[in-house]
Amino acid sequence: MKKLQSKLRKACEMYQLIQSGDRIGCGVSGGKDSLALLVALCEYRRYAPTPFTLTAITLDPCFGGQSADYSAITALCESYGVQHVIKRTNLAEIIFDIRQEKNPCALCARMRRGALHDLCKALDCNKIALGHHMNDVVETFFMNLFREGRIGAFSPKSYLSRKDLWMIRPLILCEESEITNAAARSALPVLKSSCPKDGHSEREAMKSFVRQKEIEFPGFLNRTFTALQNADVSGLGKAEK
Repeated sequence: MKKLQSKLRKACEMYQLIQSGDRIGCGVSGGKDSLALLVALCEYRRYAPTPFTLTAITLDPCFGGQSADYSAITALCESYGVQHVIKRTNLAEIIFDIRQEKNPCALCARMRRGALHDLCKALDCNKIALGHHMNDVVETFFMNLFREGRIGAFSPKSYLSRKDLWMIRPLILCEESEITNAAARSALPVLKSSCPKDGHSEREAMKSFVRQKEIEFPGFLNRTFTALQNADVSGLGKAEK
């Protein structure tokens, strides 16, 4: 976890992600990325140059009409003195039962983001932290390139003017393999997704593509990310003011 904390701190300094007095809502789905982000932010809070508050926020899609058990995550939050807010939703019912979406991932992502942003505002947070990492950046770049002919990824931080809310990605300099190893070593209470599309999405196909290129061309992931930084694609090369 120390390696993740070091890279998180570097990202916060490089991209000016956290300012004094920030009230940060950390999106916690229960996956390894969001749990690693939560713990890394909790640890960073102890020695950060500027004070900030942290709230863990979970949206339960209620797949199969059933509420998920987040008690282990709540216990983790309590061990760090962090409030854990859980909101039960009917996202799964809307997407799979009512609308019967054949390609539900994009709609689900939009609806989850909207609900998460609204909950952050209701909790008086001015920033929402998400667990996106280096692999997500590279995968998004190639998805945009192959599907839309567009050069772009996503930014280390973005201002959502309609919500008056900043979205930050403190793990953006971390590789997914580093997060996986840290989560395992720290025995984080990772929850397996109950989504029926888990492992069968377009994103998963792009993950396989990047993994294969890493085998064929060792260092492919880091070189691609460095190229995006050097070209300042989507604000990756410099701090946004």
